[in-house]
Amino acid sequence: LSAYGAELSSEACRELGFSSNLLCSSCDLLGEFSLTKLQPICRQCCQQEAQMETRKLYAGAILEVCGKLGRFPQVQFVRSEKPKMFKGLQIKQYVRGSDPILKLLDDNGNMAEELSITKWNTDSVEEFLSEKLDRI
Repeated sequence: LSAYGAELSSEACRELGFSSNLLCSSCDLLGEFSLTKLQPICRQCCQQEAQMETRKLYAGAILEVCGKLGRFPQVQFVRSEKPKMFKGLQIKQYVRGSDPILKLLDDNGNMAEELSITKWNTDSVEEFLSEKLDRI
């Protein structure tokens, strides 16, 4: 990548396999796994811990899941009462055959960020929603 020294967009980071809520302290751990080559890219996609604490909440989110929820245990909670705990969370189950996606919305209802949550576990999904959305 030629963008060394500059921040990459959240979309570019996602395509490279980095989470939008990646902490820079995680980049420091790459050396322990002989992955130091990834550190420069990781640093372009990470956020300092202080920045994470001041990140604003999103106005809402749309969780798009395939109607065959059995394929994705991480989103099984949509069948429970838990989604009602998050202000502005909408569940769309009609997206046929697609992997689960979480779309975060700004104050105007526009998509601010889109995340694939295919490899997340249920606890990670719920924790992320707790951090990014107001609870009711």
